[in-house]
Amino acid sequence: MRRRKRNPNVLAIVLAGGEGKRLMPLTADRAKPAVPFGGIYRLIDFALSNVVNSGYLKVVVLTQYKSHSLDRHISRTWRMSNLLGNYIAPIPAQQRMGKQWYMGSADAIYQSLNTLDDERPDYVVVVGADHVYRMDFSQMVDQHIETQAGITVAAIRQPISLADQFGVIEVDEGDERRIGRWREKPKDAKGLPSSPNEVLASMGNYVFDADVLRDVVVADADDEGSTHDMGGDIVPRFIERGDGWVYDFAYNEIPGATDRDRAYWRDVGTIDSYYEANMDLIAIHPIFNLYNYDWPIYTSDVGNHPPAKFVHNETGRLGEAINSAVSSGAVISGARVEGSVVSPLVRVNSFAQVHDSVLLDAVRIGRKAVIEKAILDKNVVVEDGAEIGVDHEADLARGFHVSEGGVVVVPKNTVVKA
Repeated sequence: MRRRKRNPNVLAIVLAGGEGKRLMPLTADRAKPAVPFGGIYRLIDFALSNVVNSGYLKVVVLTQYKSHSLDRHISRTWRMSNLLGNYIAPIPAQQRMGKQWYMGSADAIYQSLNTLDDERPDYVVVVGADHVYRMDFSQMVDQHIETQAGITVAAIRQPISLADQFGVIEVDEGDERRIGRWREKPKDAKGLPSSPNEVLASMGNYVFDADVLRDVVVADADDEGSTHDMGGDIVPRFIERGDGWVYDFAYNEIPGATDRDRAYWRDVGTIDSYYEANMDLIAIHPIFNLYNYDWPIYTSDVGNHPPAKFVHNETGRLGEAINSAVSSGAVISGARVEGSVVSPLVRVNSFAQVHDSVLLDAVRIGRKAVIEKAILDKNVVVEDGAEIGVDHEADLARGFHVSEGGVVVVPKNTVVKA
């Protein structure tokens, strides 16, 4: 039996090397975790806020693809107290083990084992960097210690009808915390013993004893048949030897959580899921509540901007935003914005209409322009009278991406002519 410390030293590893192909064109020149979200955040802010709020203040962020804006955001925003030995450090792929880049999430950890040598933690929390949620990882670590697990995998309950969209954890009949089988997107999933219409889907978050993590990624690196993936290769190793345990996210308690947003988790891996997650923020009673000050989502890379401003109060020319989130530095000038997320320094000019859309930093909307169900990346300029999202054939003819859900995406720095 492994001996456990009462006050363990925990290192957090954030996997932030994702390329994010399904989020193109938003990931055309930035890593997926660096994609802006919710007006003032980056996707990685949610993972890092959860880690810090959990009390874990020694964090490494493993980066790879197009990491410049991600590294810049971390260095500007996530500064910890060096005096107390705390840090959040981005670590790019360094080819320490050979001439290849990261070949998978397990290989990323293998190539960064020097971080474990430097810190010598008792336990390691491994989390993804591109999901929107709140989670107290210390509760998962407590279960890991209690059960003497080799690996603990965080999982969220999903309807059994959606099982073919996830990596599904089938639990032991005698103890729903022990993993019986791991299945990737099964079409004949087995429901939970206590809830037959639900399955447990992996969230991509893990807890290990540090020495166990080292041993398993070294063994995986020597396996020529492995894809070097945490979910596809590492987790099954533990299940085969009966040492895999699952942490049910439904039991995670977050201070300030409401019944509506408790156990919220969104994988924003596609344009439609990214759009829907933004829309979740702006309901009158938000599906995901950014206004929970007991478990804040931190960010500070928003610049020294003045307050948002709404101007003009004339018939047909009223500056207004309804059921929307409007960030600092934005100006709504005689225009109507409804059901939208407006990022810093956006300007919407007179008689323009913006509905059900996400406008990233410094977008400019001209007079009498119409924007419907669209995502406009940074610095997009929509000229007077231009329309986006009104006619999808016209949008496609301009070279814009239109998602399966009908969301139009306009790439960064584009000028949209009438």
